[in-house]
Amino acid sequence: RLGEQVAQDMIALPIGPDIRMAVVAAPAYLVGRSLPVMPQDLTQHRCLNLRLETLGGLYPWEFQKAGRRLRVRVDGPLIVNRAPELQAAALAGLGIAYLPQDRVAADLSAGRLVRLLDDWTPPEPGYHLYYPSRRQPSAAFAKLIEALRFDGQTAPNL
Repeated sequence: RLGEQVAQDMIALPIGPDIRMAVVAAPAYLVGRSLPVMPQDLTQHRCLNLRLETLGGLYPWEFQKAGRRLRVRVDGPLIVNRAPELQAAALAGLGIAYLPQDRVAADLSAGRLVRLLDDWTPPEPGYHLYYPSRRQPSAAFAKLIEALRFDGQTAPNL
């Protein structure tokens, strides 16, 4: 799970890097439109939504700045179930998308996408392994923990 909140009797072990989301649009979409300055400005734009089966609905766009957290539900012309289709729709200029930064890094570098609201999307804790706190984990589980532990530099030792 993503490492946000941990129940009192659980341990959260980081198994991957922090994740940063990116609000992006194709330059063609932005022509003649005002750029969003605050997350609420997205209501004036065509936003592309992602429906996650695990959430039972549309993925809310999450923002944070100066200790202020916002979740914005956006509307737009398209809802997809997978990130690759969302990215393709953004590249086609159909609207603004909310995607993991590492997924769109090459498109941002090449100028195919433009990043918006950059100061509202700080890194968030990445994936964690959650398990109940126990004094002595089994030898097999201890090996799994050792293999999955993320040290902030490299991928897990699988």
